[in-house]
Amino acid sequence: MIRRIFKRNNKKLLVDPDEIFLDSTNLENFDRQQFEGRIEKPIPQKTINFLGAFFVITILIFTVRLSYLQIQKGSVYRQRSENNTLEKVNIFADRGIIYDRNKKELVWNNKGEDLLSISTRTYMSPGFSHVLGYVSYPTKDSAGVYWQNEFIGKDGLEKEYNDKIKGENGSKIIEIDAVGKIHSENIINAPKRGNDLTTSIDSRIQSKLFTFIKNSSEKNHFTGGAGILMDVENGEIIASTSFPEYDSEILSLGKDTDKINKYISDKRKFFLDRNISGLYTPGSIVKPFLALGALVENIIDPSKKILSTGSISIPNPYFPDQKSVFKDWKAHGWTDMMQALAVSSDVYFYSIGGGYEGQRGLGITNIEKYIRLFGIGKVTGVDLPDEKGGTIPNPEWKIKNFAGDPWRIGDTYHTAIGQYGFQVTPIEMVRAISSIANYGKLLTPHFILGDTEKENLHSIKVRQVSIIDLKREYFDVVHSGMRQAVTYGTALALNVPYVKVAAKTGTAQLGTNKNKVNSWVVGFFPDKNPTYAFTIVMEAGPSTGSADASSVMRELLDWMSVNTPEYFK
Repeated sequence: MIRRIFKRNNKKLLVDPDEIFLDSTNLENFDRQQFEGRIEKPIPQKTINFLGAFFVITILIFTVRLSYLQIQKGSVYRQRSENNTLEKVNIFADRGIIYDRNKKELVWNNKGEDLLSISTRTYMSPGFSHVLGYVSYPTKDSAGVYWQNEFIGKDGLEKEYNDKIKGENGSKIIEIDAVGKIHSENIINAPKRGNDLTTSIDSRIQSKLFTFIKNSSEKNHFTGGAGILMDVENGEIIASTSFPEYDSEILSLGKDTDKINKYISDKRKFFLDRNISGLYTPGSIVKPFLALGALVENIIDPSKKILSTGSISIPNPYFPDQKSVFKDWKAHGWTDMMQALAVSSDVYFYSIGGGYEGQRGLGITNIEKYIRLFGIGKVTGVDLPDEKGGTIPNPEWKIKNFAGDPWRIGDTYHTAIGQYGFQVTPIEMVRAISSIANYGKLLTPHFILGDTEKENLHSIKVRQVSIIDLKREYFDVVHSGMRQAVTYGTALALNVPYVKVAAKTGTAQLGTNKNKVNSWVVGFFPDKNPTYAFTIVMEAGPSTGSADASSVMRELLDWMSVNTPEYFK
């Protein structure tokens, strides 16, 4: 018995020699990774106690919190879960910014602090409203539910490029209790900001042009006015402004009903963009196009002179014993084609338009043909909404509008000097005069800078270019006549020292009393290798006034020579 106990204890105390003796010559060869040569220690009791206490405390905390949620607050959270709802709401996307050609902001966003708030649009002003337009903001009903959940462009570039600049709304899920308090929220789709637009407009020039037109209108009693400056090589519009105009921000917000009602009731037509939708009798600014038609049809040699004594007379179709008299605005004497353009001789253009005595005329069919050849009488395709096309009188038009009354030679005379039922828009005329300046390239005016394919402007109208294939020498005759109009003729106000301008003026009489006129000036600069074309119309001013469209253009040229001289290089 004692021996068995001794043996059992002996086995417990048995120690191998390599656990007792240390080979002192092999101290550095222990395999430390296998803990050779290290002394093993048991985990201290304090550590075990600390870990045990940590786990006990953690369990107690969870138990207390669970008791609080399930027992003490259980009924509250049960009621909340029953009353709360999850709602999907829009995060409104910011619209793209609209810049001028120098990256100056024309339209930008003012963002509220709240993520769910709607950015308001701010517009450069004055002078830009008709081009930029305005928007309709997202709108909700009396219950707070949005029935219009996005911005909608209502006019101008805001409308034309709405799909490009509107962006894409995001959304979030919010938890709302019965009294409308938000308890939690989570964004599920981030909003995507709209694409920006870079326009061809130079805001400096447009702003000043508007100011000059506004001042002239108010000082000289014109109803309104409009002006355009366009690049004759690519159709980029540098400036386009119309007076009077609305305030884009007032219309967008829609709150100032008194102001909006004044816009609506004012006879000056605040909502009319006169450049693209205003239809005006052109007067003598159509004469360069008749001159080209007469040269092409070999109606007259440009050096042949026609005498203007102040009027021509033909038999009256209604009273054969009387004469129908067609007056010139003054007696010009003998004038060739270039001089007739310079001094704007009506008798000369009566003669080459309808024929007189020994001079053969184009006739109404050819007059219409060559006027339309330069894009007059139809829309230009400019990238703005609501463009109108002009009207060129012809026999069919007269029958429709005058109860079957036939076309007469007197109607041809009136049409040849841009009167009668003739109507055009300023943008038609700036494109037409550009095609004279660039020797026959009929462009599509546009407001977006650069190449459309590179910018991927999917919604832009196609920019077509048509070639008017006429002899260069014919264009040179007209160029010379328009230059002479500036050096000694009707556009003498534009004879400035810093750039050589070619121009043609027009004064169209209005109404039966003819006591109101539209004053026009069209032209281009420089006269050799032209770069820019312009058109200005001052609407329905007094026929006795001395101020005209040329005065406005002169102010603009003087300002540009100091502030934007790069346009004259």
